[in-house]
This record gives sequence, C-alpha cells and structure tokens, in this order.
Amino acid sequence: MLAICVLRGQGVHVEAVSFASPFFNTTAAQRAARELNVPLHTVDFTDDILGLIEHPPHGFGGHMNPCIDCHARMVRRAGERMAAMGFDCVATGEVLGQRPMSQNRHSLEVVIHDSGMEDFLVRPLSAKLMEPSRPEREGLLDRERLLGLSGRSRKPQMALAKAYGIRKYPAPAGGCLLTDDGFCRRLGNLLADRGIRDLRSLRLLRIGRHMRLPGGSTCIIGRNQADNAALQQAMAEGDVLLDTVNVPGPTLLIPFGVREPADITQAVQVCAAYSDHREKPTVTVRVVASGKESVHTLAGGSRDAYASWVI
Repeated sequence: MLAICVLRGQGVHVEAVSFASPFFNTTAAQRAARELNVPLHTVDFTDDILGLIEHPPHGFGGHMNPCIDCHARMVRRAGERMAAMGFDCVATGEVLGQRPMSQNRHSLEVVIHDSGMEDFLVRPLSAKLMEPSRPEREGLLDRERLLGLSGRSRKPQMALAKAYGIRKYPAPAGGCLLTDDGFCRRLGNLLADRGIRDLRSLRLLRIGRHMRLPGGSTCIIGRNQADNAALQQAMAEGDVLLDTVNVPGPTLLIPFGVREPADITQAVQVCAAYSDHREKPTVTVRVVASGKESVHTLAGGSRDAYASWVI
C-alpha cells in the first residue's frame, strides 16, 4: 500500500497484482485496493506454488514456505502481466532487512535475478539502498523521491501510513498457511502418503484433527459441528465416513480409502473414544464405505490411547 502511494506521489499510474492459491488468498489485497481505489488484478498462483513446494530451488523457511522462490515467481508472473499490458516496471513493498531471511540483501538480489526482472523491478520503500532500476536510470521515476527504509522496525511505515491517510492495513504476518506448524505437518503427511492429488486433498488439510492410523491410512476427525458438516460434504467416491449414532460425537473421514482393512476397525475405536460417551456404557458407530453401511457397538475408551497417532 505504501509503495503504491509513493509511486502515485510522482504522478505514476499504478495497478495492483495479487496472487491466489490454496495457501493464501487475496482478501487483504482486495481490502487494500478498495482503500486506495486502485485496480486489482488477481493471478491464480496454484500451479506455481505447488511446483515450488515439491522442488524449492532455494529451500524452505522455518516450515514449508519457499519464500524466496515464491517471491521470485510472483515477480516473474507480474512481469508477464507488465509486458502484456504495456507497463514500465513491477514494484513491490519489500523493505531491506525487514524480514531477516527473505528480505536480506542477498535474498532480494536472488529475487531480482531469478525473476528475470533485473532492469524492471523497483522497491520504492528501499530504492535508495538498492542498485537503480532502468525506470530510475531513464528518468521515468525520480530516484530522489523514492525512499531508503531498512531494518525490522515498522515505525517509519506506520508514520507514512498516517501521513497518506491509510487507516486500515494488514498485520505484519502474511497469512500464508505454509508458515503454520500444524498445517505443514499435515501437508508433509499428505506428500509422504499419496502426494497432492487435487485441490480437494489440500482443502481437507484445513479441516479437523488429522491422524495416521497404524495401517497407514490418514483419517480426519471433526472437532466441532462445522468440521463434521464439512467432512460429510467433502466425502467422495472411495472415501470411508464414520459417525456416532447413540451419542454426540465426531465425524471421521478416511479420504481415498483405507490402506489396510484393520484401519477401519481402528477408526471405529477412535470415533468412539472422541465421542461424548461419559454416561453411556457403549457407543454405536456407523461406517459408510462403497455405498454400504455397517454398525459397530463398543466401549468408548480413552482418547489418550491414540494421542501418538495425531499428526
């Protein structure tokens, strides 16, 4: 948002680009575009980010976030849009040194090189600390009116936001699920188990509690009514669905079927253990698989017995 304001302060026409994927969305970008009254173009980044997760040239950050490669690919995709629409450069809001791993000088230079945008990438908030871009050298942008911010403090940016009349802006965290520890454990399990088959397999990572059964199957346990409804709606051909009949309890989904027949027996036990069976001597669990139903009655058991299976 600040980069846009700095550029528009020079009379430059600016349009915004945002990227959508299963791991991050454009909600914040849409709010910012409305706040600044700037046109927003949304690019589907799904194939790009999935490829980078499988083969990140510069590795991951603290979790499964290929931030440097992700930034470079975004700049490249923005550069394609720049060329197609007849614009002169791509600008980002990065600040030198603000993020110690992905915005140090080396990382910013890697992004420039790997994106193929050496002459056309401008970072208006730190431009005076970087090599001049072609638009600066040719006078399309006045380098003296660009900024030289650096470091982790955001106080200068907050002061700029106030000066530009920006009242609402997002928190520093980017909201990418690839930096979330629990989500990344589930994603790692998916990659090791069956790989990313389709977008449905990724959407399921957002739902419930995930558990690896002894036979190798993964089951998803609803934590609340919303999870239960989502799992029931997500059931597809080949899946196994379990729920409780005589007591309140979770819905369990085994996506893509079971690895070993014994996993269904284990899933029944898990479903009973996670139910509200305190006043019932037994729990009745319904199993739906291949269009057929079966019913199993058993003691509730303790959740602690299955804690080591949780992903």
